[in-house]
Amino acid sequence: MLNFAKLGSEFSTKVQTQPLDQPFLIHKNTQLYADLGLVLTDSELLKITSGEEKFEQIEPIASIYAGHQFGHFNPQLGDGRSCLIGQIESNAPGSKRGYQELSLKGAGPTPYSRQADGRAVLRSSIREYLCSAAMQGLNISTTQALSLVGSSTEVYRENLETAAIVMRVAPTHIRFGHFELFASRGQIVQVKKLADFVIEQHFPELQGAKVYENFFLEVVKRTAVMIASWQAQGFAHGVMNTDNMSILGLTMDYGPFGFLETYDTSFVCNHSDHEGRYAFDQQPSIGLWNLTRLADALSSLIDTKQAEAILQTYEQQLIKTYSILMRQKFGLVQQYEGDHQLINQFLELLRIHKKDYTNSLRGLADLEKLSADDNFSSWLVLYDQRLAEEKIEHRVELMNSVNPKFILRNYLAEEAIREAEDQKRYDKISTLFNLLSSPFEAHLGFESYTQKAPKWAQGLSVSCSS
Repeated sequence: MLNFAKLGSEFSTKVQTQPLDQPFLIHKNTQLYADLGLVLTDSELLKITSGEEKFEQIEPIASIYAGHQFGHFNPQLGDGRSCLIGQIESNAPGSKRGYQELSLKGAGPTPYSRQADGRAVLRSSIREYLCSAAMQGLNISTTQALSLVGSSTEVYRENLETAAIVMRVAPTHIRFGHFELFASRGQIVQVKKLADFVIEQHFPELQGAKVYENFFLEVVKRTAVMIASWQAQGFAHGVMNTDNMSILGLTMDYGPFGFLETYDTSFVCNHSDHEGRYAFDQQPSIGLWNLTRLADALSSLIDTKQAEAILQTYEQQLIKTYSILMRQKFGLVQQYEGDHQLINQFLELLRIHKKDYTNSLRGLADLEKLSADDNFSSWLVLYDQRLAEEKIEHRVELMNSVNPKFILRNYLAEEAIREAEDQKRYDKISTLFNLLSSPFEAHLGFESYTQKAPKWAQGLSVSCSS
């Protein structure tokens, strides 16, 4: 029985997965497969990940939650196209007790589907599968994806498409919205029950009279670290609703995400976000706003003044983490007062001259090449002076270990999707998965995957449609 299911019917509902028609395994995350200690054949794995068979005879469940969506509270949401199908006790990273939940996304309707079909389409599933690998490769906390399954099952969105299923893996899929649901109903017993469950399963070291305050502090810290990592690596989530916020500070629910290509802090990756609520430069403040909503949901357990004091640690943690990451990107180990200004001057040059964020930072390891660009000549004088004050060996190696060569550029994802949809070819998915899983490596011969978007792809947009 699933640990989460033990909380009872108020928290989740048993569901039946609906198998795909003519399913086939597009890709499997072999490293994660090994980490989990799975001993299934590909045929057995396919039956489970396509929804045809249960995992270890466990009854799948869908959980119920609420959430603030684009700033507006929705009193009831839930797992509308995903369900928990199993759990594994392993040594995989992310869970101190080693429990990892297995979740299928796209396995058919649940009681929380809101009249939808509960399916995920191939294009969005490819994007989620690849981005999960990309975030793991970038050392950003994330849910992981074990497998990608295609099918002949037809579903209709804007057009007729085929359905797919991604198996997601995480220590827990509990969101801020789970707490919001019961708090909004005045069900403080259930709020406490859920908090006790999360603490027991994932924060067992927290004990004593201040256990709930310390729990919330840990959530604030993890969320700040996650978002600081997003900002440093140029990742935009696109839909930072509270129902998409992990209680463990894991990046989850990959929809209309995007990585910065041409440097633009106001970048909006979600075509549906007309007001830019979730623009790249708004993510830190939205993170705090979402945590404040969680604090409201925990008000029966944590005094308001204590919650406010804990929330005040968010900005400090975020700035600290971001500063460390950015100094590493510039090869600056020692902390100097002028580092922040030096880094911001470089970023401003990227903005003015519409430079590629990832490629420009990776290029800092090759100053001779960078010096050929007149746009950076004045800044390079200051940078050279600052580097002269560093007593660091292997500077280039350090910088290349934090500045990726490869990111999931929107056009690369689109090329993989088009090949899969139009040609039934999946080689590019495999290639991208390998590059993104080790994005700091040189991968000689794959330089084309670092290029800017071609003209046909510069107007690509992504919506919340699945």
